[in-house]
Amino acid sequence: MKGAVALEQHARSGLLANFILGSQDGLVNVLGILLGLCAATTDVRLIFVASLAALGAESISMGAVAYTSTLARRKQYLKEVERERREIKEIPEDEREEVRKVFERWGYAGGELEKATDIIVSNPKAWLEFMMSHELYLQPVEESEPRNSFLIVLGSTVFGSIIPLIPFLITTASIFNDAVASVVVSGVVLFFVGFYEARTTVGSLWRSALQMALIGLAAGLAGFLIGHFIGAPPG
Repeated sequence: MKGAVALEQHARSGLLANFILGSQDGLVNVLGILLGLCAATTDVRLIFVASLAALGAESISMGAVAYTSTLARRKQYLKEVERERREIKEIPEDEREEVRKVFERWGYAGGELEKATDIIVSNPKAWLEFMMSHELYLQPVEESEPRNSFLIVLGSTVFGSIIPLIPFLITTASIFNDAVASVVVSGVVLFFVGFYEARTTVGSLWRSALQMALIGLAAGLAGFLIGHFIGAPPG
C-alpha cells in the first residue's frame, strides 16, 4: 500500500514538473519571438505566422524531448533491475552486505541491524526494490510514462505558447499596446505558475512566483532588444 502511494506521489510530481516545463518554455519562447518581431516590424500577419510557427515547432520539439528522455530513464532503470537481480542471485553475500551498510548509515546497530537486514534479504522482491531505491537511488519508470510525458509537455507547451498571443487575438488596435498587454498577461501567468509550484512543493511562495515571472520577462526583453537593434526598421 505504501509503495503504491509512493508511486502515485512520484507520478504526480512528474506530471507537475512536465506541466511547468512545457508551459514555461512555450510561454517564454513565444513571448521573446513576439516582442522581437513587434520591435522589428509592423506587419501583424508576419508576427502571427512567426509566432504560430514557433508554437508548433516548440511544442513538438519539447514533447519529443520529454518522450525520449523519459524512455531513456525507463531503459536505464530496467537495465539496472536486471543487473541487481543477477547480482542477488550470483553474489548474495556481497549484496546482503550492501543492504547492511544502508541500515548502518541509517543508525541501526547490533541485533537490530542484523534483524532489519534479515527481513529485507528474506524477500527477493523487497530486496531488489530496496537495492534499486537505496543503493542506486533510482525510481521506477512505468511503461506509460514516456507517452504521458510527451502528451503533457506537448499540451502544456501549446497552452503556454498561446498566452502571449491572447492580446493580439482579442484586439489589433495597436501593435505597441498589444505587446504591452502581452507582457502583462504573460507575467501574471508566470507568477501564478511559480506560486502554484511553490504551494505543491517547497520554498517561498512569493519568491518562487516572482522568480518565474522575472525569468520569463527577461527572456521577452531579450527578444525585444534583438528585434529593436537588429531587426528591420518599421514600414
